Amino acid sequence: MPANNLFKFMRYLIEAIITQLLFITLSKIPLPLASWVTGAVLSFLGPKLKAHSRAYKQLSMAMPSLNNTQVEEILSSMWWHLGRLLGEYPNLPKLSIKNKNQFIEIVGIEHIKTAKEDPKGAIFMTGHIGNWELIGNVLNDEGLNLAAVYRAANNPIVNYLINRIRGRTIKHLFPKGKEGARSLIRHLKSGGQVCMLVDQKMNDGISLSFFNNEAMTAPALAELALKYNCSVWPIRVERLKNVKFRVTVYPSLEVTKTDNHNEDVVRLMQKATTQLENWISERPEQWLWPHRRWGN
Repeated sequence: MPANNLFKFMRYLIEAIITQLLFITLSKIPLPLASWVTGAVLSFLGPKLKAHSRAYKQLSMAMPSLNNTQVEEILSSMWWHLGRLLGEYPNLPKLSIKNKNQFIEIVGIEHIKTAKEDPKGAIFMTGHIGNWELIGNVLNDEGLNLAAVYRAANNPIVNYLINRIRGRTIKHLFPKGKEGARSLIRHLKSGGQVCMLVDQKMNDGISLSFFNNEAMTAPALAELALKYNCSVWPIRVERLKNVKFRVTVYPSLEVTKTDNHNEDVVRLMQKATTQLENWISERPEQWLWPHRRWGN
């Protein structure tokens, strides 16, 4: 084995061992304690990271009415919240239907049932807000045949460990790419359901308004809904306090078809993006501000 490959393998192996030990440790202690510990750690480390300056810049740009103190207060709460997500991730299986009432309240459950019965398939749209991973728990508990597309981690062993946890609540995980897209389409055409995150930057996507700034956005949700007549259901997770969450499913978005397909795509994606913007405006500390969303 060439030296470079051996070095990469050893690095992957060490990263995987550390990740697995962390997952095991966090899953063995009570969920509230695991969430609190990792929240405290990242609330200390987060402001010292390079990503903090990007988060500061993006939040200030999106909400220019905030002063410096308000921006720092929101970001401080954001790091605390994101840290808690780390402790909650290995514990996702504990947030099953058996314990759901203890940790999760659901609003709009009737929309889940309607989506489940849609023979043309259904798309649940959300973003990196609240603990978005809980969507899989809730929809799986309600008996949906859920699928999601994921971006593989660079480390294939770590990727396996992450998907092993996620796969306990999401039945079908498709890797990002052409093959994953084909699998996703087959799933929808069979009447299945998909959860899609719509707040990620895509350089060759379509230009939309997001907090009054141009944001390049992937059009996949609109393309699928328009081509395969799927219903689109906004779904949101909010952290209410500690490890208590609210999952809200909203009425389906209106999917309008005209003779201009490109305009139809932009219109639907703007609806979805505006919905997400409204959620973030209400709870800005629960969105992933460090990730690159705008062209900066």
